[in-house]
Amino acid sequence: MEKTGYIEIKVSGSNGNIELKPETYDIKDVLGIIEQAEKILFPGEKRERPLISYRMEEGSVRNIFVTSSQAIISIGAVLGQIQSSKSIDFLELDTARAIETFQETAIKKDFVFEIRTSLQNAPILKIDSLTQYFRTKEHWAEAEFYFYGKITNAGGKEKANIHLATEEYGILVIQTPQLFLANREENLLYKIFGIRARGKQNSETGEIDKSSLTFLELIDYNTIYDEAYLKDLRNKAKNWINDIDPDSWLRDIRGYDA
Repeated sequence: MEKTGYIEIKVSGSNGNIELKPETYDIKDVLGIIEQAEKILFPGEKRERPLISYRMEEGSVRNIFVTSSQAIISIGAVLGQIQSSKSIDFLELDTARAIETFQETAIKKDFVFEIRTSLQNAPILKIDSLTQYFRTKEHWAEAEFYFYGKITNAGGKEKANIHLATEEYGILVIQTPQLFLANREENLLYKIFGIRARGKQNSETGEIDKSSLTFLELIDYNTIYDEAYLKDLRNKAKNWINDIDPDSWLRDIRGYDA
């Protein structure tokens, strides 16, 4: 059986005059903690991640997530780096967003978050209303991207989007105008397309903020091997080459007549 460890996210504070404890901690807050914990433990593609189990314990509200020891060791190092540098700019995007979410909640509700692991002598990352764990805005700039993959979903009642399954980035959710989807006569689902999109990119690491992607253009993408088309290109190339004197061409390229 795989060795496991845990990460603990302890929440302290009160809602009005009611002190936080498991009996007074709302289910929406529980779901939020679970969502952010997954981002911290396994940022990016999550299809191959190991099992994460959850339990809540007394002591304000102690949220405990048990998973593979390898993930816990990695997160322990990350927490130590955040604590020592007082910065989250080096983090993967999902992890940075999770820390920012805790920071925003700490400021808004005057909660205190303490994040630690089961590792011996592990650092404890404390986030409260006085800390400032936010990404540096200057690192993110607008950019354009070309993505290729299979459209697995398209639409939405209020905010329409296209889900594009790519090999490089996993499934991308790209915000798309409803009018474009409404006027498209062809069924897009389960077909290969290219999409030109705009979004934010980290100017230092090149990382793409997947949540910022907006649709610009749909590109037809045909991967069918067309032998006749390729043969025609080769014939055109042959005719062009036949008209060239190799010696004259080389002399011209080299820049002398001799």
